[in-house]
Amino acid sequence: MQIEVKLPQVTEDDEATTIDEVFVKEGDAVQEGDVLTKVTAGKASLDVTSPQSGIVARIAAAAGDVVAVGDLLMVIEASAGASAPSAEPSAPPAAAEPAPVPKPVPKPAPEPKPAPQAQVEPTPVAPQPTPAPQPAPAPRPAPAPAPATAGGRMIAAGPAIRREAAAMGIDLSHVEGTGKDGRITREDLLSAVRAAASHSVDLVETGSQRDDYGRVRVEPLSSTRRFIAQQMHKSWSTVPRVTNFDDADVTELERMRQSSKADYANKGVKLTSMPFLIKAVAMSLRDHPAINASIDVEANQVIYKQYVNVGVAVDTEAGLVVPVLTKADSKSISEITHELAEIAKAVREGRFSNVSLKGSTFTISNLGAIGGTYSTPIVNVPEVAILLAGRARKMPVVVNDEVAVRLMMPLSLSYDHRLVDGGAAARFLNEVIGYLEAPSRLLLAP
Repeated sequence: MQIEVKLPQVTEDDEATTIDEVFVKEGDAVQEGDVLTKVTAGKASLDVTSPQSGIVARIAAAAGDVVAVGDLLMVIEASAGASAPSAEPSAPPAAAEPAPVPKPVPKPAPEPKPAPQAQVEPTPVAPQPTPAPQPAPAPRPAPAPAPATAGGRMIAAGPAIRREAAAMGIDLSHVEGTGKDGRITREDLLSAVRAAASHSVDLVETGSQRDDYGRVRVEPLSSTRRFIAQQMHKSWSTVPRVTNFDDADVTELERMRQSSKADYANKGVKLTSMPFLIKAVAMSLRDHPAINASIDVEANQVIYKQYVNVGVAVDTEAGLVVPVLTKADSKSISEITHELAEIAKAVREGRFSNVSLKGSTFTISNLGAIGGTYSTPIVNVPEVAILLAGRARKMPVVVNDEVAVRLMMPLSLSYDHRLVDGGAAARFLNEVIGYLEAPSRLLLAP
């Protein structure tokens, strides 16, 4: 029996889906749940697994192909366990046919006659044994030896996992499987890599390579990183970018945060300065429509957004992901704080859909969480501006003709000069700074 493996729904909208990687080849034996191929739609990726154990009979879509929901990816031939029953019924007929042949034999009762008659009988029977080759299908069970062994220990891992392990330089005999029946999963491989990095666990470097200077490790470009690369190249090649640098005195904002963080901590939420920055940006976007817009060059149009959705860049192991807080201008600091905590956690755990990464009208990147001051962020097209916040640090500042120590937050605003002029960018950034320096305005904002 053949089973067709088709592309499932990856995102809620009909976004082009690309075959990122095919982990098996025709003739490979696979087990139910083994990863067959990985597909990508935008920043969302999905592992397509085998619905049943069997042999890969045909691969219909190769790496790099663009496919749609319902398209055929590959065909799986039923495993030995499923094909064995069909082989058994064929055996009885073969045995049943010889039975009738002997019946005519008794009729020539003269058994004493020379044995040649026994030899004559085989001649008519000879054509019948030809079906005997039917056992040929039996070779199908041969793939059963798929579960290989290493060092005398049975290794339960599909072909996709074995290829990834080889590419990572991991000896599967040193990896403990946490999947069903002890099968090794991709997460088990990643755990082994992390363990090797933190505890210097010796792994056999079967997938390592060398260049002219020494040993190197080669990894395929992840789907998320490839999507980021495409977006960054599109922005760099189409957006004439300018960056304004400034500082906001967040001394009062920090006092307010310190006085409130214990209340938030009791609710299991860490209060940072980010919710205040998001609210300040959202409120400022209301009064600066050119910053909250996009350009349609082909139609010669400017689309001014009548809503404020703020994207927040989150650093993950897979790369930079930008979940979106919708209607950020209408939410309170408390609401933004809780929603931001939930979104960041979901993104880092990989529990998000491509839909949650869409619809932003402006993006904020928080370099300060890692360290650093100023930078030149690249505009997240089709938006026309992005704000990067650096780490706030104490600096000597002249206040009322006197030098005072103030907590200053570095800000870098990059914008698309096709639509946003320097004056418009400066006025927008000044308003954001005004909100940050008088944080009580954010608490009272409608």
